[in-house]
This record gives sequence, C-alpha cells and structure tokens, in this order.
Amino acid sequence: MLRASMTLDPAAVVAPVRRRTFGSFVEHLGRCVYTGIYEPDHPKADDQGFRTDVAELVRELGVSTIRYPGGNFVSGYRWEDGVGPVESRPRRLDLAWHSLETNEFGTNEFMAWARAQGVEPMMAVNLGTRGIQEALDLLEYCNARGSSALANLRRSHGAVEPHAVTMWCLGNEMDGPWQLGHKTATEYGRLAAETARAMRMIDPDLVLVACGSSGSGMPTFGEWERTVLDLAYNEIDMISAHAYYEEKDGDRTSFLASAVDMDRFIDTVAGIADGVKEAKGGTKDIAISFDEWNVWYITRPESEVPKSEWPRAPRLLEDVHSATDAVVVGSLLISLLRHSDRVHAASLAQLVNVIAPIMTEPGGDAWRQATFHPFALTSRHARGDVLRATVDSPRHETARFGGVASVDAVATWDAEAAEGALFAVNRDPSESIELTVDASALGRIALLDGNLLGGVDLDSRNTAAEPDRVVPRPAEVRVGGSRVTIALPPASWAMIRFTRE
Repeated sequence: MLRASMTLDPAAVVAPVRRRTFGSFVEHLGRCVYTGIYEPDHPKADDQGFRTDVAELVRELGVSTIRYPGGNFVSGYRWEDGVGPVESRPRRLDLAWHSLETNEFGTNEFMAWARAQGVEPMMAVNLGTRGIQEALDLLEYCNARGSSALANLRRSHGAVEPHAVTMWCLGNEMDGPWQLGHKTATEYGRLAAETARAMRMIDPDLVLVACGSSGSGMPTFGEWERTVLDLAYNEIDMISAHAYYEEKDGDRTSFLASAVDMDRFIDTVAGIADGVKEAKGGTKDIAISFDEWNVWYITRPESEVPKSEWPRAPRLLEDVHSATDAVVVGSLLISLLRHSDRVHAASLAQLVNVIAPIMTEPGGDAWRQATFHPFALTSRHARGDVLRATVDSPRHETARFGGVASVDAVATWDAEAAEGALFAVNRDPSESIELTVDASALGRIALLDGNLLGGVDLDSRNTAAEPDRVVPRPAEVRVGGSRVTIALPPASWAMIRFTRE
C-alpha cells in the first residue's frame, strides 16, 4: 500500500467555513420544478403543491442557498408572468430549453418553498432580453416595505411581508453564444455596472454577482473577467464561475482529477480580480460565486433538447450518477472549501432531477443519487474554520492534467465545539493509499465517526428500484494519541470526524 501524510494545525486558518458554499440551484428546466419540488397532484404534496418527500431530502442534503430561476432560462424570463392568480398566468415558449413554461410556479411560490426549507434565496435577473428597469421592478416587488406600486402588488398577491432577498445574480452566462441576449464583455460589463448601481439605489446592502466565464475553456476566458471587472469593480461583490465535469472517452483517471481544473479556475479568476483591484487602487477583494458546478454528461442523449414539440416539463439532463461521480463531487467540494478565502458562495447545479442529487418520479417516489451523500456529509460536518493543509502524497499521471497528487484533502476545525472533520480523496484509480494525519497541534484526539464512498463497484448507481445501492460505509480508521490513519481504496472519498480528548 502507498502512503501519504498531512499535518493539521488549528492556527493555520484559510477562512471561516462559509455556509453559502453549500448552495444549490433550481431552474425552470426539465423536471426540476414541475414534478420535482412542485407537484400539486402528488400524494405527498402539501396544501401549496410542494412535494413533502422532496422537501425532507432537501433538508437532509443541507443546502444553504438556492439560485433561481436560472440558468439559461432567466435570459428570456418575464418575472411578471409568474405572479398573481395562477389561472391568469400566461403560457410561454421557453427558448432556452425548447419547452412550454406554464408559469404555475413563480417568484412567490419559490419564496414560500425556500422559507419552508430554511434556505436563503439567490435571485437572478434577466439581462439577456431585458435590462435595468425590469431588474429594478423585480427588486422592488420582492423587497420594498413601503406603499409603492410594486410592493402593494406583491401584497395583493398574498405576500404581505417583503421577501428580503440579499443575493442577486446580474444575468447568466452572458459570455455564451447560446444565451439569449449574448453580449461582448464590454457590452455586458457596462450593463452589469449600470444595473448594479441602480439596484443599490433601492438597497445599498445587496450582494451582487456579475457573470464571469461560463467555463474555463471559453475562448474569451480571462479577458472576459478582466473587462467585466474593469467596468463593474466598484459596483459588484462577486463574479461567477461555472464548471461541469464528465468522464470522457473512458478516461477515468483524468475525470477523478477534475478538481485540478477547478483549483486552476479559481486561482486564475482570483488573480485577475486582484490585478484589477491593484490597477484601480481598490480596497475590496472581489469574491467568487461558483454558482454552477457538478458532474454533467453533456453529450449523452439525456441532454438532448426537444427540437420540434414544446413539451411541458420534459425529461431533460436526467443523468443517473455513479459511485465514481460521487467521488468526484466529493473532491470538488474539497476544492471549494480549500478556497474559502475567495469562494464565498457556490451552487450545486441542480437540486432535483436535472443532473441532481435528488430524483423523483411523477406521482411516485423520491430518492438520493450517489452524489447526494458527499454533499450532505460535507455540509453537515464542515464547521468552524477551514485549515490550510499540505498533503505529502504519491503522484500519478493523467492524460489531461499530467502528474497529479493522488491524495487531496482539506480539514475544518470548530474550536468552540472542539470538533473537526477531515475530507480526503484518493484520485488514483488503481492504487490503495494509507493517509496518516499528524494532529499533535490539537493534542490527543478521539474518533467520532468515518464514512467512505467509492473504492468498489465504481459504476453502481442508485435508482428508483435500488435507491440505496450506493451509500456511505464505515471507513477504516485508526487513532493513536494525536495521529489518525485512514485507508483510502482506489477512487474513493472519505469523511472523518474527530474531537479533542
């Protein structure tokens, strides 16, 4: 067995664990909303039409924020269509996903659902086919407390109290030619700055997210961020990053190392933001909102958009994730935590049915995908501060990234509770590795529990018929004094909880 080692020091703090890291995403795409979170005719629907079985899984997943209503969908969305009496709402063609949008579920339904789950809403405004005025109208409708026309309209729709939305995305993936209203970096940067400035006239304390690149492989990546930040630096708080990963051409070795790409993406965007700050003589750091990330098999038939008919809530992007996919999701969470000094928010895309940790059948069951488990365990147990940790690890070769460290890890420490958590991944698909952790700076420690995913049956998946085929199992852990030793099988992810004796 190969060996790796790392040291934990509670004084080596990266940043606090940010709860907004554990966000997700609800878009009007496929069955995410309709027959996902909302299905009035379902046997387990409540009096508002929300599926209670899904709601229970959302709470178990531990999501902190939900980005809504898109995604590509938002660039053609008229928010007014989704408020007021349901029977009066228009049906519209959704050009983003070639579907029929009935608008049965809109802003107030989403806010009621989010409150019921205890999650923070993160709203997106349409800067594709619309602009400044429509963004201001939606903000006034959601947040105004006085007797303005749109605040009174909200009250007439049954939402007496303001929704008090703090986080707002200024459009979505405006660098992408597939996006309605696609713009150049200069066009978008000016519009984002003007929209942000106007929105702050209503509420100066908003947290505003400008569109970064929709992927690090975009030909404009880097220059897009530089231009947008040059134009909007003074008006915004964060810039977005989006990344999806999949196993291509049977290259599982590179797929398991996907977090190498995420690390580089984050470091590059942070570096560009710091360069703009320095050039402008600025005083604030622009944070990153990694508000779309996941495993997504884009080339599979599941992702083919309808071409002729305009179906309501079609089955789109319904990837069935494997144990390998779960290991990769766990490793991407390690990357996000490690960058908590710059990544202040993130959204797993998406929440239900659409490349999601939760799956449903119309009128039937809801169940956890394999990828549910690393997210739920990390969200539940990452508390306190993220600790800076360097792993001394064997390396192996990948076709895409060259030589990479086989073991990657991050730890958190909650000083008040005197409890910590270690999240580790063995990215080598063929070698077992024993990871030894020196925690002498914490004193003697005791194991609380340990969970392991992957390592065996890497192609196994959870389905409606077998919803618990991929579940965490006990990790092989030894504790002696201030040392912890964990056995990591090939292609595995582990979460270990410990306390100071």
